[in-house]
Amino acid sequence: MAKIKVLIIDDSALIRSLMREIVNSQPDLEVVGLAPDPITARDMIKQLNPDVLTLDVEMPRMNGLDFLEKLMRLRPMPVLMVSTLTERGNEVTLKALELGAVDFITKPNIGVSDGLIELGNEIGDKIRAAARARIRRHALGTAPPERPQPLAGHFLNTTEKIVFVGSSTGGTEALKEFLTRMPATSPAVMVTQHMPETFTKSFAQRLDGLSAMTVKEAEHNERVVPGHAYIAPGHSHLLVRKSGAYYYTELSKAEPVNRHRPSVDVLFNSAAQVAGSNALGVIMTGMGKDGAQGLLTMRQSGAYTIAQDEASCVVFGMPKAAIELGAAAEVCSLNDIAGRVLDRLGRRG
Repeated sequence: MAKIKVLIIDDSALIRSLMREIVNSQPDLEVVGLAPDPITARDMIKQLNPDVLTLDVEMPRMNGLDFLEKLMRLRPMPVLMVSTLTERGNEVTLKALELGAVDFITKPNIGVSDGLIELGNEIGDKIRAAARARIRRHALGTAPPERPQPLAGHFLNTTEKIVFVGSSTGGTEALKEFLTRMPATSPAVMVTQHMPETFTKSFAQRLDGLSAMTVKEAEHNERVVPGHAYIAPGHSHLLVRKSGAYYYTELSKAEPVNRHRPSVDVLFNSAAQVAGSNALGVIMTGMGKDGAQGLLTMRQSGAYTIAQDEASCVVFGMPKAAIELGAAAEVCSLNDIAGRVLDRLGRRG
């Protein structure tokens, strides 16, 4: 089997060397080129035809975001961003995902060599997922895409219903599509998206500015109320519990599940145990199988369950695993998920 060809683009000679060592240590991956800036990379892409790029953000001669925007218009291909763990790095990385980057690798601020080497397996997995990802071409022109309008809905007894959503690779944009279609009167939504802890607060704030719902990073022991979406913080599992007539959030630093904390399975299993048929589960784009078993448990407990279809996934891993288990009562396109959720809740006006 041919190896996945990777081009490393970074202005740091140390990072380029480390990334080459990490990637070449994987038996199915091969670094075919090292570029110190996007201008050099542009010619190397034509010559080497790599399968995946890793792209730093702050570089000489051309900013990584500017290069990514041009690349996704002219020659769309899988890109992994290499981001620093800073507030500025968070915002830029989220913008890169909007522009079409598949995923990102976080570059530690201190102990860079040891930190990247420890991430070796994760980097390999993300490169493999990127190589299989569906890449969308961005339209020519600089006008921002029109923001989706929330679907009309009128709800009753929304304190009894909760929507639980799990996603990973490609999930930042999928969640944006879903939550911007949900009305302010929607039942509460609880979300686990695989993401480092430094990113989840910025991500929630970004969604809050785009959505009719109030979107926030979940805190421990807060009451779950309609019209709000709660994003699992990157350092803890998110669960739901019930006290009297009300639902509350619970955060846990228990061991990772399926190599993830937060884990979608943890969220979905708590939904099955606590909310039962009052829950509705959605599993979206992502590599691996986290959430598949939990979605099955939700379905067995009486919840309605939806999986994103292959055609609209960036990476058809988690939904595929759920479908193969028989965990999904319905499979539909990302564009249709919000409407189907509202229809199934039986309160769409």
